[in-house]
Amino acid sequence: MKAIQVGLIGLGTVGAGTFHVLQRNQAEIRGRAGRGIEIAMVAARSAERAKAYQAIVGDGVPCVGDAQQLVNNPAIDIIVELIGGIEPARTLVLQAIANGKHVVTANKALLALHGTEIFEAAREKGVVVAFEAAVAGGIPIIKALREGLTANRIEWIAGIINGTTNFILSEMRGKGLDFATVLKEAQRLGYAESDPTFDIEGVDAAHKLTLMSAIAFGVPVQFDKAYVEGISSLQATDIKYAEQLGYRIKLLGITRRRQEGIEVRVHPTLIPASRLVANVEGAMNAVVVQADAVGTTLYYGKGAGAEPTASAVVADLVDVTRLATADPDHRVPHLAFQPDAISDTPILEMADVHTAFYLRLVVADQPGVLSRITTILAEHDISIDAVLQRESAEGERQTDLIILTHDTIEGRMNEALAKMQGLPTVLAPIVRIRKEELA
Repeated sequence: MKAIQVGLIGLGTVGAGTFHVLQRNQAEIRGRAGRGIEIAMVAARSAERAKAYQAIVGDGVPCVGDAQQLVNNPAIDIIVELIGGIEPARTLVLQAIANGKHVVTANKALLALHGTEIFEAAREKGVVVAFEAAVAGGIPIIKALREGLTANRIEWIAGIINGTTNFILSEMRGKGLDFATVLKEAQRLGYAESDPTFDIEGVDAAHKLTLMSAIAFGVPVQFDKAYVEGISSLQATDIKYAEQLGYRIKLLGITRRRQEGIEVRVHPTLIPASRLVANVEGAMNAVVVQADAVGTTLYYGKGAGAEPTASAVVADLVDVTRLATADPDHRVPHLAFQPDAISDTPILEMADVHTAFYLRLVVADQPGVLSRITTILAEHDISIDAVLQRESAEGERQTDLIILTHDTIEGRMNEALAKMQGLPTVLAPIVRIRKEELA
């Protein structure tokens, strides 16, 4: 059978990795796909960059400076989009779909913001949009959610899905350093970009979580309704206190089914140190899925890098190759559920989310302070799990009061915090970090 022809847009870290993995493992890939998969043409953003790409791929594969030559080429069956960003990626993907081509992409931002439009266009044209590489690099979490766990009612997902922030938090905990110092080291080592905003402010993780939530719960992709909070204001002091209480702090993406709706949130989170996911260090990723039939499953591995991400891209190419001649109505749906089964279950506002909390208050070291704080919490039906008092680094006659609460509604905690912050004995802004047992 004739080899399937692939047009590769972008030959950066992941694109070059994809090219080399396809070249190196051709025999295994052909055996699994049932036919060969060949890169027929590579596109760059400019003619100058196309010349640089040519040196990487050799003379056998033409490199061009205009991606339209790929998406409009009738000889190409699959477009692999690896340039990232929204435009021109969105235009190119939609044009490829309009021309009846399948698409493989690692572009989580594109799908998080425009996935509904793209998947609908693909359904109407009877083509596949595959995106395993868009979430957690080489970890096959999309396939697990969409196919491996299809017999299950998924209850919640919690994931470390950004390697940059996990590296920073691991270094802060292990070396007792502050955020700014570790960020500079992460940039020096290449774990963080020169502009790390998307990573450290949780946006990258929220893009990925939005896609997992849609697949898990059969809802549209709704990035604009996700709650997003990063790690840039996290202090080494709180990492130290969390450790003393038996917890570690990770930037988690959490999506959970509740009776009232679905939680979609990214924020720093205390996790018991005994949990496997709490011990994921460095730039590694991990995703925990809780489902009714199988129970708890954990997916761990490299969330970025040339060949780990290329592994997911090539796996998608093999899947699309296998399905290329299949009846479109009998393929696995893009978001796991058939289009007419997608529900309008609401995404909950953050004030309606149920979670526990870690609170750190710098308070005056005098009688009655703890009593007033606990009274305010009780007035808002918030029960206390643990209390720790330590001498404050802020100055004499002050103390750090650390409180762990049981689960409550976030809106109640917001009201209680406002009341506590107004007390004359509370001497600094209160630190609030959410806590999840992941039991």
